[in-house]
Amino acid sequence: MTKQIIINAFDMASAMHNSHGLWKHKDSERQRNYKDLDYWIKMAKLLERGKIDAIFFADVLGVYDTFKQSKEPSIRDGLQVPLLDAALIIPVMASVTENLSFAFTVSTTYEQPFGTARRFSTLDHLTKGRVAWNVVTSYLPNAAKNFGLHEMIKHDERYDIAEEFLEVSYKLWESSWEDGAVIDDAENNMLIDSSKVHEINHSGKYFNVEGPHLTEPSLQRTPVIYQAGTSEKGRALAAKHAECVFVGGPTPEKIKYYTEDIKSRAEQFGRDPDHIKIFSFLTVIVAETTELAELKFQEFNSLWSPDAAMAQFGGASGYDLAEFEEVDQEQPFEFKPTEHGHYKAASLTTDYKKKLSIKEAIQRLEKLDRETIIVGNPSEVADAIQYQFEASGVDGFNLNHLVTPASLEDFIDLVVPVLQERGLYKTEYKEGTLREKLFDHESSLLPESHPGSKYRKPKPISVWA
Repeated sequence: MTKQIIINAFDMASAMHNSHGLWKHKDSERQRNYKDLDYWIKMAKLLERGKIDAIFFADVLGVYDTFKQSKEPSIRDGLQVPLLDAALIIPVMASVTENLSFAFTVSTTYEQPFGTARRFSTLDHLTKGRVAWNVVTSYLPNAAKNFGLHEMIKHDERYDIAEEFLEVSYKLWESSWEDGAVIDDAENNMLIDSSKVHEINHSGKYFNVEGPHLTEPSLQRTPVIYQAGTSEKGRALAAKHAECVFVGGPTPEKIKYYTEDIKSRAEQFGRDPDHIKIFSFLTVIVAETTELAELKFQEFNSLWSPDAAMAQFGGASGYDLAEFEEVDQEQPFEFKPTEHGHYKAASLTTDYKKKLSIKEAIQRLEKLDRETIIVGNPSEVADAIQYQFEASGVDGFNLNHLVTPASLEDFIDLVVPVLQERGLYKTEYKEGTLREKLFDHESSLLPESHPGSKYRKPKPISVWA
């Protein structure tokens, strides 16, 4: 069977996500309606009609404030602010769909594993096993201050915290409650067999959790684990724990390098590399004809906000691009490690196909980046997607949508049918939980090669005389 593309709609419960300045577009409903449940109900039904696998909710815990050392550019142009808590939206979307899944972002740096585990168990119950956790370590200075810190925890230590956070979570999900603990025995006045509910008594460097978990096991027990990261620490965490990994790169060849690296590292952790799905980013502008698509690109470009783009780059990378105005613009734009994330900086330095000058790097943020956007009629767009899919070796894409919901409607109505005709995209959803839809585990639970499964209590073996 031909390998088929997995698509996540990349989104945020906010007035704007990554479409800087395009809130001004006449067809943009997001900034007006993102606070209304009807908007998210309509979105859920649209995505399920298009056989989209999941809606992936990104999240931040502060305002981008690196660019110009100010929050003002971000707030003025609505850069991921105002922002709602997507966890409260997911059950509503799940209630009007049967197959659409939901990836939700929670930071291991500022949250606590006990509360996070309960939240995901709750969502997994309410969605009937259609939930994933996007594990992030967070990088905004304002986020650190919002949680009582004077400065961000160092980049590598944030990943050490994440490692222990995941260990505690696995203990709560996999070992605290045995199968069959809820017995509902009215005759003996016993709802729960307490001998099958256990404290975890975790005592570590960052967390101390007694337990037991407050929630009985959900269909997946542990949600599907999503993670993104191209730094050394990020790739190590992904290789050990993630079932779905997001990688970025300017070329299919660079994405393939990260894909092969992460899967190779996974094998070193004793994992089956086929138990990891790799995603890269996809941005599409499509119309019935090439000419109409080009006009749409020009229209979008005229509304683009350079300040918002540079504010996002600054928060994600730690580079205040305003400071570069005072230096020789022809100097090379070099990678420098910071305590922020590394992906954004690498995308214009070490990962880029050629050495950029400071001027060239900044120019790439001042307008829509044509090199990273597919523009054309349905067949042209499908050709480009198929090429990226096959050349990079990814399993699917996080689909950006520049004008919401119009860009999603265009993709679903114009591109999906072409991909389906080519056998590259499903015509029906697979049955089961999200983990069962993504993999051939024949189980909704973590596979045995995953490190989280070692906390699972073994089933008793029946011996017949």
